[in-house]
Amino acid sequence: MRIRRLFIANRGEIAVRIIRSCRRLGIDTVLGASEADLDSTPARLADLCVCVGPAVAAKSYLDVGAVVAAARTAGVDALHPGYGFLAENAALARACEDAGIVFVGPTPTQLEAVGDKLAARRHAVDAGLPVVPGGPVASLAEARELAGRIGWPILIKAVGGGGGRGLKRLDNPANLGAQLELAISEAQGAFGDARVYLERYVPSGRHVEVQLLGDGHEVIHLGDRDCSVQRRYQKLIEEGPAPDLPAGLRARMADAAVAYGRRLAYRGAGTVEFLVDTAGNAFYFLEMNARIQVEHPVTEAITGVDLVERQIAIAEGHPLRLRQDEIQVSGHAIECRINAEDVAKGFAPGPGRISAAQFPAGAGIRVDTHVEAGSRVPPFYDSLVAKVIVHAHDRAQALTRMSGALANCRIAGVPVNTPLHVEILSDPEFRRGGVDTQYLARRLAAWDGARAVAAEH
Repeated sequence: MRIRRLFIANRGEIAVRIIRSCRRLGIDTVLGASEADLDSTPARLADLCVCVGPAVAAKSYLDVGAVVAAARTAGVDALHPGYGFLAENAALARACEDAGIVFVGPTPTQLEAVGDKLAARRHAVDAGLPVVPGGPVASLAEARELAGRIGWPILIKAVGGGGGRGLKRLDNPANLGAQLELAISEAQGAFGDARVYLERYVPSGRHVEVQLLGDGHEVIHLGDRDCSVQRRYQKLIEEGPAPDLPAGLRARMADAAVAYGRRLAYRGAGTVEFLVDTAGNAFYFLEMNARIQVEHPVTEAITGVDLVERQIAIAEGHPLRLRQDEIQVSGHAIECRINAEDVAKGFAPGPGRISAAQFPAGAGIRVDTHVEAGSRVPPFYDSLVAKVIVHAHDRAQALTRMSGALANCRIAGVPVNTPLHVEILSDPEFRRGGVDTQYLARRLAAWDGARAVAAEH
């Protein structure tokens, strides 16, 4: 089929990103916006903007009924969910099918298979992927027995969690009972699913992910990305290819990701995330994100493949038309997420009106954003305001290019984390490459300590 009119069930920079690809493809766009976003940049860029509900996400962007009703009223052929909100919601995908609307993404069954973390682990095992030792627990006795077998420290994870939510680390058995009870209660309250499971905590791990594309028959990978610079499990800087990764390990991870996609007969764009044990030169399956990723521009830069266009083509029923041997990774790309937050105040969100916005431009520089001078940053949603992406011949040149790009990135009116990015880029440990997921926590503590000492003198 040919998609002629597409509903975008999202907001912010990803909405602008989808509109940009649709324009190239000659597809009309309808933006579903909350009351808080009716005067946003995506609302002005879309061919039509319709309101899906109040500012609060639970009554707009997260309301399956409201989203599908708006899409039906707008007379669209397809719906693109972007990332976040309902992007991996099987109920939305099924409701679209029932309404005769093409869902630009995986099938409802595939979303259910990877959305349930225990089911995703089982699929990984069946596909031959290594998983972190662990398993489900329903009582303190089970938790004690399993923790004793897999070894301390451990993580308690909510089956329905993600992005660092519903996750607790324990270094010893002292508070296991209380923390398990709290984890179960929080999982029920936050996700409507009280199930939790344990995993052994890998202290020196890197977060490396492999980008997949599948058409329901064939699955290929488009290289990897390193997302280890995180704060409380929220990614801050991503780059690709993952630096300082042995070639053999990289190849095994790519093969494992493709095996996982083939196990599901996967359709659409998806990312298989791995934990790389830097001490043991091993990797473990973490989860699969069955959607476009925030950091997808990194892959687009090093492969030249427009992932949103490929999503739409697959949704139209076209085969991949790409062979694995046609995917060539060229150069190095880095993405910095610019968030409206006050780093000095514990990364507190900084909503408000942007009084001035200047973004870098030039060869090898890309900026994905939805803000400009006069734009409002609402207090209801994620604080991401822009992504600065650079591409260069190698990592050293990419680091230099990113430093220059950030020097020409100025946003006024709301606090932003750009100075933190500058600090990270100049840090010798980061510049060497291959940092683990605890890197930023260590550096923040060290920098805070150094500033405190300087203030005393």
